[in-house]
Amino acid sequence: MGTIKIAGVPEHFNLPWHLCIENKKLEKENINLIWTDVPEGTGKLCQMLRNGETDIAVILTEGIIKDIAAGNESTIVQVYVKSPLIWGIHVAADSNYNSIQDVKNGKAAISRYGSGSHLMAIVNAKYQGWEISALKFETVNTLDGAVKALTEKEADYFMWERFMTKPIVDKGVFRRIGDCPTPWPSFVIAVRNEFLNANKETVGTVLDVINQMTSTFKEIPDIDKMLSERYGQKREDIKEWLSLTQWSQQKLDEHTFNNVQEQLSELGIIEHKTSFEIAAG
Repeated sequence: MGTIKIAGVPEHFNLPWHLCIENKKLEKENINLIWTDVPEGTGKLCQMLRNGETDIAVILTEGIIKDIAAGNESTIVQVYVKSPLIWGIHVAADSNYNSIQDVKNGKAAISRYGSGSHLMAIVNAKYQGWEISALKFETVNTLDGAVKALTEKEADYFMWERFMTKPIVDKGVFRRIGDCPTPWPSFVIAVRNEFLNANKETVGTVLDVINQMTSTFKEIPDIDKMLSERYGQKREDIKEWLSLTQWSQQKLDEHTFNNVQEQLSELGIIEHKTSFEIAAG
């Protein structure tokens, strides 16, 4: 049985992978898929692909395109979630900030440079008409680190997926002062080139299995209850999230890739562009 290492964030988007593993759908294909949760997010996942710590990553679109352009020898084999990711803009509940404009000159907590929280702070600044070069950042590594940083006034605001932070808002630790949706598909599946070149058929089988799962995921009986219990979310929040989330079973198309890369270039997030053939060919 072949072993494949896969990594992704510990969020509700990735429950289809866990169900595939728990229901032994990969084992039936003679594949031992080992999942690693990476709470640090995209920057850490890029590092793991580079270092060979994982073979596959379920990763934010903008983060992996940036890293492939910077030399990460991996390939985007498919879009995983085609709907935008809705980033909540959060402040400490007891802060004096009440609007997005209030944090214009504040410090953004980010999990690490190159992470989604870092890149989306730049995207948000562009939306708001702020000077990107004036942005200030505080590296906090994880969501727990962000809670500490905002609570202890080491940073002023933090951007993270809106529904995963909702329980922290409900507890009165964070307040959400706005949203910032990604102008591109949320998540893609990336594979290290060395592994992909040696295991194309096996990777294809993995994609077939996960695509079968995601195509019928919303039809699973009481899936909202399962998600609510596993991820500590209110059931009504999960129902809203499910209504907004669309999984994909398709490859990344060249138009979408060029659109994302062009925006990242305009924002100064990437210095040198790469070709579609290298990134997702």
